[in-house]
Amino acid sequence: MRKLKILFLLLTFILTVALIAGCSTGNTNNTSNIKGEKTIGLVISTLNNPFFVTLKNGAEAKAKELGYKLIVEDSQNDSSKELSNVEDLIQQKVDVLLINPVDSDAVVNAIKEANSKNIPVITLDRSANGGDVICHIASDNVKGGEMAAEFIAKTLNGKGNVVELEGIPGTSAARDRGKGFDEAIAKYPDIKIIAKQAADFDRSKGLSVMENILQAQPKIDAVFAQNDEMALGAIKAIESANRQGILVVGFDGTDDALKAIKDGKMAATIAQQPALIGSLGVEMADKYLKGEKVEKFIPAELKLITK
Repeated sequence: MRKLKILFLLLTFILTVALIAGCSTGNTNNTSNIKGEKTIGLVISTLNNPFFVTLKNGAEAKAKELGYKLIVEDSQNDSSKELSNVEDLIQQKVDVLLINPVDSDAVVNAIKEANSKNIPVITLDRSANGGDVICHIASDNVKGGEMAAEFIAKTLNGKGNVVELEGIPGTSAARDRGKGFDEAIAKYPDIKIIAKQAADFDRSKGLSVMENILQAQPKIDAVFAQNDEMALGAIKAIESANRQGILVVGFDGTDDALKAIKDGKMAATIAQQPALIGSLGVEMADKYLKGEKVEKFIPAELKLITK
């Protein structure tokens, strides 16, 4: 009887230890699952543009550093695709939505859908004209436009004919860069904007639009393209037409643009920091989820790059 009692107590002790160990392991796994559930969605206007690829890379690097799962969706410069991407991320129950809008007006419906599910939204590079956005991270595009204008005016000694290649109509980047450039150039009465046309931030469109402008305009001293892709397209058109002495200024600071500057084909670019914009987006998402204060607007510094 005594032996049975001792055996019973021993078995009870072993079972108790096993249960305690089991509970401890379960808590550890649960903590890991909670961490794993923290997911950030990133909707990019297009991954056919090196600038936005770099922005995505910056976001991915910061997400990995902070331990978040990052789901990236490509809107392919299509607002309906953008809405579908956001709806897909809502279904996947992301904790924060980062979005680089295709169009500042069209994106509003997508943002409102996220708002209705209490998913916080952060916009990157391009702003939204509605919906509840907790933070916008971008370069000061108006200031960048002014910087491009001042560089061109100084290089041309305050006199000449200028062509302006505009981005996608309806985007905040195109609107603000154009505003800054036009207002600054207006201070120089002997500089005329002789042609202004959208090429949608696209290199091939920049080429075709510039070809048409070159045929129509015999005297061009400078081109301001609202991004580097259009600037590179314009350079190709200028070279094909064998036109000399045309100053080309872009915006973004992509690797291809920096090479063109080094090679003497492009005069300057207003360099943004796309990797920083992407990284800051994830960093602000992390701060918000931790209950910390997030500023409504966070600027990313611009820099004029010349040879």
